[in-house]
Amino acid sequence: MPNDIVLEAQSVFATYNQTIKALNGVSFSLRRGEILALLGSNGAGKSTTLKAISNLLPAERGQVTSGQIIFEGREVRSSSPAELVRAGLVQVLEGRHCFKSLSVEENLVSGGLGRSSLRREIAEDLEKVYLTFPRLKEKRHTSSGLTSGGEQQMTAIGRALMSRPRLLVLDEPSMGLAPLIIKDIFRSLKRLNAEEGLSILVAEQNSTVALKYADHATVIENGVAVLSGRAADLRQRDDIKAFYLGEGSTLAPRRPAA
Repeated sequence: MPNDIVLEAQSVFATYNQTIKALNGVSFSLRRGEILALLGSNGAGKSTTLKAISNLLPAERGQVTSGQIIFEGREVRSSSPAELVRAGLVQVLEGRHCFKSLSVEENLVSGGLGRSSLRREIAEDLEKVYLTFPRLKEKRHTSSGLTSGGEQQMTAIGRALMSRPRLLVLDEPSMGLAPLIIKDIFRSLKRLNAEEGLSILVAEQNSTVALKYADHATVIENGVAVLSGRAADLRQRDDIKAFYLGEGSTLAPRRPAA
C-alpha cells in the first residue's frame, strides 16, 4: 500500500448471520491527512462498512466474507477493536453514545484511559478537546445525560480525540442535530484536519454538509461503491442531487477520480 494511503478497502463483501448480504464489493482508499465522505441513503451499507473497518461486525453477528481492509499496513481483521483503537483507528458510532450518568469530563477522560494515557497526557488532551469544543468546558461537570444532543455528539467525538487517533471514523455525526450545530461540528473537524493532519472518514446521509467539508467522497449504493471523486466535483453533479432527492439512482460504477 502506498505510503500516502492510511486506509484502503479492497472489494469488501460482508454478510449478517451468514446469509443477509450487506456489502457487495466495496472499494475505496483514504489518503493520509484528508477527509473522505462515504455517502448513501439509509440502508446503503455505510454503517456496515465502518463497522467492518473497525472490526466491530462480529459483535452484531456480521462477518467480512472476502476482500481486504488495510489500515496503515495491517489487515484490520487480524486485530481486535481495542487493538485498533490503540493503533490509532478510533470510531464514533452512530447515535451519540455517552455514559449518561457520568459528567462530560468523566466521559472524555474515559477515552484517554482506553489507550492507557498518563495523567499528564490526559490533562493535555482535555485542554485540546476544550479548545476544539468550548461548550464542553462550560458543561464539564454536567451529567452527559442532561446535555443537549449537540453537546452529546461533541462529547462522543471529544472522547474519541482523547484516544489520539491517527484515523477518526464518524458514523452519521449530523443525525438529528440543528443546522448550526452541524456546521460547528464540521468546522471543528475540518480545523483539526487542517492544523493537525488528522485523517477523517465520515459516513453521512447529509450530502450537502459532507461534500462541503470533505476532500474526496465515495457514494455507496446497495453495498457497492458506485462513484468516487473529488468532493468539489461531486457537488456539481445533477445525478448526485437526484439520488439524494429520492428520484431514483442514475449512478453507474466509475473509476475513482485521480
